Amino acid sequence: MTDAPIESAARPLSQDGPPPRLWLIDASAYIFRAYHALPPLTRKSDGLPVGAVQGYCNMLWKLIRDMKGEDGPTHLVAVFDHSEKTFRNTLYDQYKAHRPPAPEDLVPQFPLVREATAAFGVHGVELAGYEADDLIATYACKVRDMGGEAVIVSSDKDLMQLIGDGVVMYDPMKDKRLDEEAVFEKFGVTPDKVVEVQALIGDSVDNVPGAPGIGPKTAAQLIHEYGDLDTLLARAGEIKQPKRRETLIAFADQIRLSRELVRLTCDAPAPEPVDDFLIRDPDPAVLSEFLERMEFRSLLRRVGDGKAPQKEGSAFARQPSAPVATPRYGQTEVATPDQVHDFDRDKYECVQTLEDLDRWIARARAAGVIGFDTETDALSATHAGLCGVSIAVGPNEACYIPLTHDHEPSGDASLSGGFDFGLEPAQGEVREPLTQIDKPTALERLKTLLEDPAVLKVGQNIKYDLAVMARRGIRVSPIEDTMLISYVLEGGLHGHGMDDLARLHLGHETIPFKSVAGTGKSQKSFKHVELKPATCYAAEDADVTLRLYRLLKPRLATERLTTVYETLERGMPAVLADMELNGVRVDPDRLRSLSSTFGQRMAELEEQAHKLAGRPFNVGSPRQIGEILFGEMNLPGGKKTASGQWGTEASVLEELALTHDLPRAILDWRQLSKLKGTYTDALVAASDPTTHRVHTSYQLAAATTGRLASSDPNLQNIPIRTETGRLIRQAFIASPGHVLISADYSQIELRLLAHIGDIPELKRAFKAGLDIHAATASEMFGVPVEGMPSETRRRAKAINFGIVYGISAFGLAAQLGIDQGEAAAYIKTYFERFPGIRAYMDKTKTFVKEHGFVTTVFGRRIHIPAIHSKSGAERQFGERAAINAPIQGAAADIIRRAMIRMPAALAEAGLKTRMLLQVHDELIFEAPEAEAERALVVVRKIMEGAADPAVALSVPLVVEAKAAANWDQAH
Repeated sequence: MTDAPIESAARPLSQDGPPPRLWLIDASAYIFRAYHALPPLTRKSDGLPVGAVQGYCNMLWKLIRDMKGEDGPTHLVAVFDHSEKTFRNTLYDQYKAHRPPAPEDLVPQFPLVREATAAFGVHGVELAGYEADDLIATYACKVRDMGGEAVIVSSDKDLMQLIGDGVVMYDPMKDKRLDEEAVFEKFGVTPDKVVEVQALIGDSVDNVPGAPGIGPKTAAQLIHEYGDLDTLLARAGEIKQPKRRETLIAFADQIRLSRELVRLTCDAPAPEPVDDFLIRDPDPAVLSEFLERMEFRSLLRRVGDGKAPQKEGSAFARQPSAPVATPRYGQTEVATPDQVHDFDRDKYECVQTLEDLDRWIARARAAGVIGFDTETDALSATHAGLCGVSIAVGPNEACYIPLTHDHEPSGDASLSGGFDFGLEPAQGEVREPLTQIDKPTALERLKTLLEDPAVLKVGQNIKYDLAVMARRGIRVSPIEDTMLISYVLEGGLHGHGMDDLARLHLGHETIPFKSVAGTGKSQKSFKHVELKPATCYAAEDADVTLRLYRLLKPRLATERLTTVYETLERGMPAVLADMELNGVRVDPDRLRSLSSTFGQRMAELEEQAHKLAGRPFNVGSPRQIGEILFGEMNLPGGKKTASGQWGTEASVLEELALTHDLPRAILDWRQLSKLKGTYTDALVAASDPTTHRVHTSYQLAAATTGRLASSDPNLQNIPIRTETGRLIRQAFIASPGHVLISADYSQIELRLLAHIGDIPELKRAFKAGLDIHAATASEMFGVPVEGMPSETRRRAKAINFGIVYGISAFGLAAQLGIDQGEAAAYIKTYFERFPGIRAYMDKTKTFVKEHGFVTTVFGRRIHIPAIHSKSGAERQFGERAAINAPIQGAAADIIRRAMIRMPAALAEAGLKTRMLLQVHDELIFEAPEAEAERALVVVRKIMEGAADPAVALSVPLVVEAKAAANWDQAH
């Protein structure tokens, strides 16, 4: 496992798990609610008003206690108002002018509330010039756009405009989630229209003027009738009611101003990244001290301070004599008393002599199972320098072996991040000189241990460490990976990064990377970190990893998942490490030429777009595009997002492009911009300047279904069917004297659907080698395969690929360009002709509702937490995910089985062919020209037989494989 890279301050959750689920506490609302709900209270010792603080603490503690479970957050933040003056006061100097000043006895409690927030382990943020609601909107939009979920902890009606896909509200007082239905009940419109209704009705509390005399019901009625506020104001003269008509005409500018005042911005400068809001338990000592100082002794007894009695299952119960409670996920194993040891970093040892290294190697051999980790100076395993190695043989029995540290003579105590590393020498004290073992000598000694078949090396994301050590001539084996064990046990429930797992299973907060290396511009390479903090950080990683292994590994047997781990996961780190080290060659000159061509074409499209719009604008600005298309050109179908700007996503522009030239020019510009930035420019930058090879990094535990993810750079999303995508693939080339082989499973998910759903008609078609889409069309529409119109086949193909993803009549209609009624009829016919598919779907939905997970035919367990969500929309998403997961997951399992077997099969055949890339259902190899034909035979055999002997598929797997000079020609 790698420490965080020099460019990144922490180990981000998102690399190993799903997108974040961020809860945003409307802290300012909490404060006022607490103040008004409770009678005045003063601290007995000095008369300080503390009623609001006590109420706030009670509310915050209840939220922390209640938010555990599968729907709980991965990230949590409290958002405060910074000051009374914001950008809205610039727009309208009377904004909130009528609000009375804060009560005199509340003012001194504001800083105490912020202190309370920190004491409970909750991050707090605020931003000058913006209201808390704007920060909430900004972070909610960020998380939504990341594919995660934002839960706004508030009942404030002003925040309801944000509700939609990926954003809900939660009223903790009523223990109720507020979704789109709640918004409609409150305002009579959907969330995207809330701003327009508020602009009409105004807000007397905030002194937003609105339209005099127009109330909520009338406002909702008007917006429903005219579609949006701009249309309403433009057509106000048509309104029959004289008073209403005159009001809208006379106060049009005031109404527009009101819209700007009530609209929340999603573009506020976020003061901190979302990753900083990762859930953490409070420091019991800090919390106890704060509650004691406030004299909240009743709350102190309920929360627990390590001395007072603690509620069973408390998140703060971390006594060695008691089980460690699961922080968020109810299905997680809890550590038993004999497995829990307090972490004592003072016991970690820095190994600086050969004698000490030999002693630790002897201890490791005696232990037989060790925690193992490497520390490097960069993220890329293929180019990072090795700073040192850490080993653990038992709880608190861990060491760090520095190899290439080169720190400056003066430390920086500010980097301790709350951990006392003793970085600063006493006044007048001379710092001891840096002592390290000679690197080649140390690696020679370590090689005997790390390659010893009698010693099991346990890592966390050990693929990285395997690649790092392989570059230094050490083939680490045998290995286990705690990340992958967790992934097999609880895939879909939470992230599988070490920090998450340590917090989840051990109740331990690991040392953040930024506390030893700093952040931002002051961040330094790990090799420049002083040896004492470096030892604490690195040895802790190995210690945590070994503890996790001892806790999680036995569960594989008790939960009957050992075979899944052994056959689908354990062999993958070594295979992928070799693939990453191999890399794939690119032609930098061709890529630069493509970048130039794309840039010229983008300039032409930009000029064309300006002419079509009648004025210049920023083609890369969604806001300006929306204003032109819907505000100036009045094109149909415009809808505004929660941030108040027009939606200009691809689906909107695609529909407009059917009848208008400007949206098509914008779409073409966007496509070229993405290809240029993401691929042609980025691949040149990412390629090794000497070898011209690109080394991607694969994530094994990124998708719940078992699919791999690729990053730095991502080579799995290069367009396949477009001409420009093909041009990029042509830049992936073989080395001189070699060819690239592309081996791709043909329609593997449809084949697995036929097997898993036991669909006789599809099975017969696949066994006969028929065109499956033509065969489906023939079954559905009674049309002979011979001479079938291409449009008929296209419709069957759309249903085939969409049906297992839960495609709706609306989605199919949009895809085929037909009305929803016709699309619904197609889907109905499909299920009638293939009843086994409906039976499979119904059976799967029943199973997942009962068990909370589904399985693939190879036994992989995929948890679907959304199936038990309180939100109907989330439950429907969970049903669709449950139907698709066994099929996509089985496809992922099959290619994993093939990849694990492939290196040995190629070697046994005496071939030098190397596996370079995996792109979902496709494997890419590089082979010497002379052995290409033999390699094709071996590759097809391994891939087509990958399911055997575990599962006897009732349909054949077919692999299309071809050798050529570049990736495009081989595909």
